[in-house]
Amino acid sequence: MKKPYPGMAPLITLLTSYLDNVGRTPISEATAEDIARSRATVYPTSPPFSWITGGVVPSVTIDEGSAPARDGAAIPLRWYTPDGSRPGRPLVVFLHGGGWVQGSTRMYDPLCSHLAAELDALVVSVDYRLAPEHRAPTAAHDAIDATRWLVEVGGRDHDRSRVALCGDSAGGNLAAVVAQELRDLTVDGTTAIRHQALIYPATDMTLASPSIREHAHAPILTEANIHAFRAHYLGSGPEALGDTDPLVSPLFGDVGGVAPALVQTGDLDPIRDDGTRYADALRAAGVPVRLTNYVGMPHGFISFPGVARTGPQQRAELVSELRRHLVDGA
Repeated sequence: MKKPYPGMAPLITLLTSYLDNVGRTPISEATAEDIARSRATVYPTSPPFSWITGGVVPSVTIDEGSAPARDGAAIPLRWYTPDGSRPGRPLVVFLHGGGWVQGSTRMYDPLCSHLAAELDALVVSVDYRLAPEHRAPTAAHDAIDATRWLVEVGGRDHDRSRVALCGDSAGGNLAAVVAQELRDLTVDGTTAIRHQALIYPATDMTLASPSIREHAHAPILTEANIHAFRAHYLGSGPEALGDTDPLVSPLFGDVGGVAPALVQTGDLDPIRDDGTRYADALRAAGVPVRLTNYVGMPHGFISFPGVARTGPQQRAELVSELRRHLVDGA
């Protein structure tokens, strides 16, 4: 078993040691079968596991739907609706993490149901297509197309002029891309996307952030795994997107006029500086941004709030910022 990573709390050390050594195959070593098995994995939502991951809020109804993609495919959506019939709720579009290769909407039931209940908002998690079967920019296009459809068509009785984007890691990357691509999307003359909540987002496919080398052997996410995820997502050959294309590296995109942002990073995360650098770019463009770095936290800490000492604070900040832009400022 690996030695504890310096600076991590004891419970986080135990959990990440388990995940690194027992619970999963690193993407840098994973076969196609390993990837498929990882995608199908869903953590139990009852104790004792929910003591780590957080429980699913029972008053929130979870059901399925879909949105059309530009190539004719159907993009699966997972809907989280708070108890009680109330038209005109704000909308949070959620984009899950997993390096554009792994992850699923169901794995985020605890967080998405929490956001729906705390905000009294409709939360829609987008099951975008994954690499290597679907290389970039398919995931970005799916995220853009699903968000546009939710704003322009709706699908449910929500307020299409009060929309926020939220995502972690690869999902944070996609949320930032959508915020850039749909900055001018309006409903009855009102800007639709009010906020973007980016949780340890990957923003630079050139892998230039110093923290990648600083925490090359960190738990949960290593430098080797970052390179593997990137290779799966971008691919190679003449059709592969360049690593500075804004559809995969929002740090190189035009951030002028995008929605205000919350950027949350983990101090021991190899892609910590991706978030910091993106927050700096937003500020330089005049975009209001709140940047919070969670000390002692590795990549992925949002998925185990029960043992992360900053779990309650991180969730409270996330809810507070979303509420400020979707509800209080409505």
